[in-house]
Amino acid sequence: MNSNLKGIIFIAVGASSYGVLATFVKYANNNGFGTAGLAFSQYLFGAVVLSIVSFFISQKSKSTIKKPIISRCPKLKLMLFGTTLGLTSSFYYLSIQYVPVSVGIILLMQTIWMGVVLEYFVARHLITNTKILGAILAILGTALAAKLFEGEISINFTGIGFGLLAALSYTGAMYTSNKVALELPIITRSKYLVLGGLIVVTMFWNFQILEEFNLPLFLKWGTFLGFFGTILPPILFNKGFPEIGTGLGSIIAALEIPVSVFSAYLVLNEKISVLQWLGILIILIAVLVINWTNLFRRSKK
Repeated sequence: MNSNLKGIIFIAVGASSYGVLATFVKYANNNGFGTAGLAFSQYLFGAVVLSIVSFFISQKSKSTIKKPIISRCPKLKLMLFGTTLGLTSSFYYLSIQYVPVSVGIILLMQTIWMGVVLEYFVARHLITNTKILGAILAILGTALAAKLFEGEISINFTGIGFGLLAALSYTGAMYTSNKVALELPIITRSKYLVLGGLIVVTMFWNFQILEEFNLPLFLKWGTFLGFFGTILPPILFNKGFPEIGTGLGSIIAALEIPVSVFSAYLVLNEKISVLQWLGILIILIAVLVINWTNLFRRSKK
């Protein structure tokens, strides 16, 4: 199979996996399962499985020549930055307790323009006119998708606040996935990122986990959320982005938005208006605009 096509498939499946998480977390909430227990079960399952897989892979690869360690304390850095994953899940799952999933995913995707700002302050990349246009389109699309222009709307500032905090954390997580300890194997990187996420989730929810966590919860929901939220997407993204580049990869990853909205419609029976779909389309166009330069450069090679 063509490497570009493989990369597109990897990222599309990874984004779709992320896309269904919020729907099923809210479904579990509606059936009496607490958010703290769900988040902890998700990261515990991911950490256990990735640690086991990483152990067996490291045993097999001992005889092979390893890549030199470029960064200092790469595993510690991964765990540190992995806290952004845990915070993203915690804030996101809190947000959808106050707003519909279709609005929660739109708030999470504010990372589209937040990533542009982060690039400027961290990497000193100039913010081009194209990226400014893309950011404006993303904000306009958000206003439509969040029903700000529809008559009967009650704005829940708590849900919006948690959603924006999730977006900030997600921006940090996306930066980490492309910048930190790239010399380590994919499974090893994923393991330490998820371990960092597990630590911060435990600290974030603390005693509430003891009240909500139980074996049936772990077996029923931890395995599902762990597989689709902490195992499959990081591995697929780490495989896909090097194949097709950040520009095209970010565009394909935006598939998470319609998948999340459509799954909420199917499972939770959330109604999606025409204006919301228009807003989602504008946000997807914004992703294309922001990444247009990188995409064009790659196509010229």
